[in-house]
Amino acid sequence: MSRDQFLTDAPLVSHALIDWLLDSDPGIRWQVLRDLVRASPAEVHAERARMAPTGWGSQLLALQQADGTWGGVAWNHGWNSTMHVLSLLRELGLDPDCDAARRAVHKVHQQVTWQGDPVFEGRAFFTGEVEPCINGQVAASGAYFGVDVCRLVDRLLAEQLPDGGWNCEADRGSTRSSFNTTICVLEALLEYEQRLGNNSAVTQARQRGEDYLLERRLFRRRSTGQLIEYDRKFGPAGLAGHPAWTRLAFPTWWHYDLLRGLDYLRRAGVPPDERVDEAVRLLSSKRDPQGRWRVEIEYNGEMPVPIEAAVGEPSRWLTLKALRVLEWHAGQQTG
Repeated sequence: MSRDQFLTDAPLVSHALIDWLLDSDPGIRWQVLRDLVRASPAEVHAERARMAPTGWGSQLLALQQADGTWGGVAWNHGWNSTMHVLSLLRELGLDPDCDAARRAVHKVHQQVTWQGDPVFEGRAFFTGEVEPCINGQVAASGAYFGVDVCRLVDRLLAEQLPDGGWNCEADRGSTRSSFNTTICVLEALLEYEQRLGNNSAVTQARQRGEDYLLERRLFRRRSTGQLIEYDRKFGPAGLAGHPAWTRLAFPTWWHYDLLRGLDYLRRAGVPPDERVDEAVRLLSSKRDPQGRWRVEIEYNGEMPVPIEAAVGEPSRWLTLKALRVLEWHAGQQTG
């Protein structure tokens, strides 16, 4: 399908919007070419291959230290650690089979360990630590980059709660799942299956987790149907820094929002039904007159490489993700 033909058939997308999206880094460009322009596989591959030697991908790879870490640690609160940079490279879509990715991940696999807690002190990075929200992010990157994370996935499966989700507070007595933890684990399980093929135990766990989100319409309480106004972990006083699931950000790190939930369902091939309709309408309502979505919240931390617009500015990342979700919801499934 030619670009002009696709734009004629897809009223969500205009020439000007595509041009704006393509005026960016290869990490965005190759996904736009694949998902919105429907470019040839050769063109998509060529653009994706530019990530390692140029742009944000190259900059992120160059920040890896001699000890295999980014930021000197396996994980930190500052978003510039080994775990966070690998998550960014996965979001950008760095080809996991390219030489640069293989070299970087090999150094992590061989050299990086967890520090700071006697429970997991000295463990190899891809064996994870103890919290499922962190382990979900580690497993997602590990699976994406072809590392054996079977044991970590098995641990996540064993930690699923009766309501279908996961919670980092479960070991401290919590019996209710968390949106934040659940989406981190679901993304890991999906990456695992997409890399290694279907696995009945993983599929069943994913489907239960998907039902957890869908039963809550992606941003409401199941018990009352009320909009979730704030993250319970932080309480009302934390609303400004830890908002409800309707404010959009990129990167999200461990935070959930409705776009992240919808984009997960799209990638997992879950058929959209009436349980996602309200979230999709809300997402659509956030579109500006130029067809773009704007950054609504920025989480505290130090980005290793500036790859997003400021709060209030139009975001290519959010726009790309939102357009893919709207096409999925309209029945025009994208890759």
